[in-house]
Amino acid sequence: MKRGSFRDFLEGCQNAIPICLGYIAVSFAFGIEASKIGMTTFQAAMTSLLNVTSAGQFSALELIARNGSFVELAILQFIINLRYMLMSTALSQRLGPEVNTLQRMGISYGVTDEIFAVSIFKRGKLYPMFSYGLIATSVFGWVFGTVLGAVAGQILPQIFISCLGLAIYGMFIAIIVPDTRTNKVIAAVVIIAMAMSAVFTYAPVLKMISSGFRIIIVTVVVALGAAIIAPVKEESHE
Repeated sequence: MKRGSFRDFLEGCQNAIPICLGYIAVSFAFGIEASKIGMTTFQAAMTSLLNVTSAGQFSALELIARNGSFVELAILQFIINLRYMLMSTALSQRLGPEVNTLQRMGISYGVTDEIFAVSIFKRGKLYPMFSYGLIATSVFGWVFGTVLGAVAGQILPQIFISCLGLAIYGMFIAIIVPDTRTNKVIAAVVIIAMAMSAVFTYAPVLKMISSGFRIIIVTVVVALGAAIIAPVKEESHE
């Protein structure tokens, strides 16, 4: 069957099932928090559909609750989500020249940490239909979980909400760990990134840097170092 077909879309959907399930748990917590500050179910759902970013959305709730300005909200989201520019740049190198700008924009909409991880570990070229499958299934889980959480509203206790917040970390670990067991370079990159993150979190001066910029710095330094020390060999494709 021709590449870029419905089969690629189904493959992407299948690969995104674990992400979808993890997103439902995390976005459920977001939906509950959104309802607590007075957002309607529709507003919460549209926020998730148009953003698809856990850190960005959770951080925005505080600003929304205290009627912060649009400028302040835009700057906050830009800083927190700046890392997705790096991810999009990396993914663009996996796309062939036949992928047009409109298709690339469609893929960029769904660039998240988890979708990026699945996409970057996929062997061979990255086809738009595969990415669309990943995005459609993952975003469905993100919005569906938000709706469930917003409807649940005030029912669940705060301790349960806090536990749900750990789900996204477990999901990302589940995606990365299998490759670290077979690839020493990836294992080293993960360990160094964790060490740098710890330094930025607890060091007296560095901990004052915002979380968004911490992620950017760690990503750039670790990725650049890995690219220089252990560059990935290009695969030949027919």
